[in-house]
Amino acid sequence: MTPWTDRRRRPLEDLRISVIDKCNFRCRYCMPEEAFRHHQFLKRDELLSFDEIERFVRIIAPHGVKKVRLTGGEPLLRPNLDELIRRLRAVTTIETIGLTTNGVYLERMAKVLKQAGLDRVNVSLDALSAETFGMMNGRGTSPETVLRGIDEAKRQGLEVKVNMVVRKGWNDHEVAPMAAYFKERNITLRYIEFMDVGTANEWNVEHVVSSESILEVLKQRNGLLEPLAPETLGEVAQRYRYTDGAQVGFISSVSQPFCGTCTRGRLSSDGKWYTCLFAEDGTDIRELLRSGASDELIAMTLKMVWEVREDRYSEERSRTGSRTRNRIEMSYIGG
Repeated sequence: MTPWTDRRRRPLEDLRISVIDKCNFRCRYCMPEEAFRHHQFLKRDELLSFDEIERFVRIIAPHGVKKVRLTGGEPLLRPNLDELIRRLRAVTTIETIGLTTNGVYLERMAKVLKQAGLDRVNVSLDALSAETFGMMNGRGTSPETVLRGIDEAKRQGLEVKVNMVVRKGWNDHEVAPMAAYFKERNITLRYIEFMDVGTANEWNVEHVVSSESILEVLKQRNGLLEPLAPETLGEVAQRYRYTDGAQVGFISSVSQPFCGTCTRGRLSSDGKWYTCLFAEDGTDIRELLRSGASDELIAMTLKMVWEVREDRYSEERSRTGSRTRNRIEMSYIGG
């Protein structure tokens, strides 16, 4: 089948699927406690079932999708997630299946996830300091729990990357210690600029630590870093290699937007189809899935939405500053 492309000739290659909107953390850049204290999370019957998610993937996968990433909320809170992974592994056109997690349950679940067919795991960890990490995650959880999960994931043969969101005045002092820790273990650490996803995290450009400034810190501490070419279209991280072979990456949505090569479509846990992380609204696919619509009608709907896609929020933000509009929260759509 011919791959779908949007109005800017960007193909649909990456699919992000949020399986749950709940999370056991209250990270201040995503789900700050004061904003989510009385939040009404989705009821069980409002979430897409595994049958519905599998059907969705089988419908859309032949049109260019190569990679699927399961997100949340915290996806490991969804019971029997390995069953869903096993089903998606059976979709022959999907090349890789990944998972984004805060890592709290990874130590005890890594083995079953790998056995089900998971290829990769991205673990969110914003500091090695117990005090700083506890403040960042809003629950006082120790980084040791997450680090044990990372170690176990590696033991089970999963490809592991660590994501660190850097916010000025909160954890920017952890940039160098994090680099040293994961460089020693040959685990790729990716620094993520603090983004204005949603409206609850009180984002301000003055709180952003640019990737360029982080790179300078690493050069001062570790010497020469060699830039690497992208491996695939739509690769969001700019990668660098240390002289010993370890890698580090930078996701620079604020200072160096990459909208021009964005290949990601997103399915929320209640079945809304979004074409941008910073979208205001999505297309209701759950209603189609539950109303007896044919696979052909659902595919046609998804195709129509993708082909008129013009999203380039980060580029527009860079030119005009922070825009005042409603945006869905990251915990709802997945990072």
